[in-house]
Amino acid sequence: MKIFDKILVIAVVLFASSCTKDKMPTSVEVDNQLRAFMKSTAENGRTDYYILPDEDDLDNIPQDPKNPLTKEKVELGKLLFFDTGLAMDAKHSSGLGTYSCASCHIPNAGFRPGRAQGIADGGIGFGVNGENRVKNRDYEGEELDAQGARPLTLVNVAYVTNTFWNGQFGATEVNVGTEDVWDLNHDTELNHLGFHGIETQNMEGVLTHRLSFEKEILDEYGYTEMFDAAFSDYPVSERYGHLTGSLALSAYIRTIISNQSPFQKWLKGDDLAMSIEEKQGAVVFFGKARCNNCHYRPNLGSLEFHTLGVNDMHQIPSFNTSEDDFRNLGRGAFTRNRADNYKFKVPGLYNLADAPFFFHGSSARTLEEAIDYKIKAQSENPNIGQHLISDKFLPLTLTEEERENLLLFLSQSLRDPQLIRYQPEEVLSGFCFPNNDLQSSIDLGCN
Repeated sequence: MKIFDKILVIAVVLFASSCTKDKMPTSVEVDNQLRAFMKSTAENGRTDYYILPDEDDLDNIPQDPKNPLTKEKVELGKLLFFDTGLAMDAKHSSGLGTYSCASCHIPNAGFRPGRAQGIADGGIGFGVNGENRVKNRDYEGEELDAQGARPLTLVNVAYVTNTFWNGQFGATEVNVGTEDVWDLNHDTELNHLGFHGIETQNMEGVLTHRLSFEKEILDEYGYTEMFDAAFSDYPVSERYGHLTGSLALSAYIRTIISNQSPFQKWLKGDDLAMSIEEKQGAVVFFGKARCNNCHYRPNLGSLEFHTLGVNDMHQIPSFNTSEDDFRNLGRGAFTRNRADNYKFKVPGLYNLADAPFFFHGSSARTLEEAIDYKIKAQSENPNIGQHLISDKFLPLTLTEEERENLLLFLSQSLRDPQLIRYQPEEVLSGFCFPNNDLQSSIDLGCN
């Protein structure tokens, strides 16, 4: 931080603290205080560091040089993401054509599941926001495509170079120097291809999640021409399939950006986009609460890994996981370094309020619970002693007003209310989406 910026922050904070109950700070004064804090923490020393690009501003969206964004690729990926007609590798015939990527990444749920644990193949039902998805009785629990850690949001994931809670996917950034462990897990062998995390995870994901991009299916539904337009630089023999399909999915996912949230509007000059209480909550976030020590990238996440001591997915009613699940070790499960055990990636914070489950094991059921856990900073997991907790995860002393304002900032200011704009009107198969089982079709009002 530059000396001038430090002096400015101190001056603004002293000015704000001099206000009494007889003279509460004005919205303009809080604006100035917030901008001072943000300038002192931004990588470039300016508040525009936190401004997210528009979804169609492809040149300014972070992307993998090996998978440059194009309009054609994004449009193709958008349809593939939601099309249940591609679910042709289901475990049982009753699951064929019934799920999609969006089964576990629902727009109105902040591109996360609407329930504690996502279920793709082997699930039925939807409810209002994905909360009523349950096990198909034709499936045994171990046959479900249900992951042992809560799926992370896809909102602003363009700013995440290494994906998964343990950051195992992607050849760059934090995974440089981990090459010796890539072959120890069959799914991270793909890191040798040199792609970023999103692309690498999707290459694995389309197989794990039992989707098929076989040429016959693409021909049947009319996707072949879209693949031709999106991947004209690929030889015809390599143009159709899981590789190009995963690259198209990745291109679309990179454009899912929460640029219509009140905080983004405020950053772009609309001083009325946030209430004075929300602004005061942002001041707490960037100041007293020290949230920005970990959540400092433009998506308000980072590529750091920390031990918080939260419970794992197996400690709640769930499928396909146990106390021995490798995901419970966090970063250590990938690096094979005991010092990395129980460390999980710092997630982005936009659209947290859209689904009522938090942390990798869905151990917090409300945003209030998640905030209170951060304030207390005490391990709840009997397998993780307090001595292992990150030195960045420290107890906070907040007034009730500061806590409430922080909650307002996280729940309202960081919520883009129009994520449904990233969902297509229809998919080429004509199937119901994001799920196409009978109960989901009823829930979703499909014909």
